[in-house]
Amino acid sequence: MPGIDECLLEVMRLPGARGASVVDWTSGLALGTIGESPNGDHEATAAETAEVARMTAEQPAFAHLAADSGAQHPGQAPSTPVEDVIVTTHDGYHMLRFVETAFDSSVFLHLWLDRSDGNLALARMRLGELAERLVLA
Repeated sequence: MPGIDECLLEVMRLPGARGASVVDWTSGLALGTIGESPNGDHEATAAETAEVARMTAEQPAFAHLAADSGAQHPGQAPSTPVEDVIVTTHDGYHMLRFVETAFDSSVFLHLWLDRSDGNLALARMRLGELAERLVLA
């Protein structure tokens, strides 16, 4: 099971990866970063992407979907029903992948992919696998 640093190193092996981070979306703090940042400042990017993650995760429209699917089991920590958020720009993709944790599930992986070299489908699958294996200590 990889920790934050190992996870970020694996993420950067994806084709087109420009930068990545593990972010706590309740505080907006980066728990780990690697590579480039879209605006040149990893901490500012973490705070900005945390706003997007928080707005998405806390919307009742998405929570309704989880209630219908029965995704949460008795005794399980509350989690966001959202798996990931993808934002496209003219030159890249930003993917926020929520990480399920035993405590409060307020962490996500942020990947910034180059649009011409990145493979969004592959990145989505790999981030999902990494999110399941990530150990936060």
